Amino acid sequence: MSRTRTERLVNLVICLLATRRYLTASQIAATVAGYEHDAEDPREHDAFQRKFERDKAELRELGVPLETGTSSAFETEPGYRIAARDYALPEIPLEPDEAAAVGIAARLWRHAGLAAAASSGLAKLRAAGVEVDPHATLGVEPVVTVDPAFEPLTGAVRDRQAVTFDYRTPEDDTPTRRRLQPWGVVCWRGRWYVVGHDLDRAAERCFRLSRIVGPVRRVGSRQAYRPPDIDLIGYVASWSGPVERSGRATVLVRPGRGTGVRRWAEPVASGPDGDTVVLRYADPESFAAWLVGYGADVVVLDPPEVRDAAIRRLREIAKVHGDAMPGDSADERAARVG
Repeated sequence: MSRTRTERLVNLVICLLATRRYLTASQIAATVAGYEHDAEDPREHDAFQRKFERDKAELRELGVPLETGTSSAFETEPGYRIAARDYALPEIPLEPDEAAAVGIAARLWRHAGLAAAASSGLAKLRAAGVEVDPHATLGVEPVVTVDPAFEPLTGAVRDRQAVTFDYRTPEDDTPTRRRLQPWGVVCWRGRWYVVGHDLDRAAERCFRLSRIVGPVRRVGSRQAYRPPDIDLIGYVASWSGPVERSGRATVLVRPGRGTGVRRWAEPVASGPDGDTVVLRYADPESFAAWLVGYGADVVVLDPPEVRDAAIRRLREIAKVHGDAMPGDSADERAARVG
């Protein structure tokens, strides 16, 4: 099994263990790293469905008790979850040296890049209002980078309390004050958004967290409103509009590796160091983050905006995990990885 598929299956297990409700395939696609796709593109959606069916079969073959059902009588689409009572192992006594080995293995998760993806999935579940079991994270020590507005907004969503913040739009450099009753915080195409009722405009609105300037302040009393039952991710998707993949990136893929990249690429040439391919993209940052997930199997050659974004992401990883040789700077570590 490839490293990419192994990580995706681990992320899927963590996601389904951490929730007590059934998650539909679309919710899983929006939550679990490795299932990102354009649901409006029939080709991408069919590929996701095939991948998800293979992963479900793989989990069942491994003995994972994957349950199918619905969270309420009004839901027609089946969902999935893993019951912790059926998945958990009985108590296992360990000798001191055995316990030390398990501890070293658990710490390795951080350096293997699994913790960030797992934590990102759990954060998405919490932001969408799904109850998460704090004891179902399999000992992962997560590291998540989110916008400063994430924590105060998710807290206001939980307490059903209005907030106020300054917001800058792409058309106007001067931020304007907004008053919002937040319904939820969701991630769409690598960016975080808050959806809620705009008190000044008396209408539902969506705001990107990265465009919030300064602190988010709570106003009014708690439990002051009841959020409607709507698909927050669907609302953000319709609000942001279709994604145009106008950019073209040239990428070098090692021989026999990077299957996920090759699936969407246009082959150009083959050489002793690998295959040169071209991929279309919309946002350079999220596209670079996806490529970095393939590690040393993929090298970005062009354009500079994608290559620079990939290098920045590698520098962040090197800084967080500190896996450099003694004396290396962050720039040297990123250059060596890229």
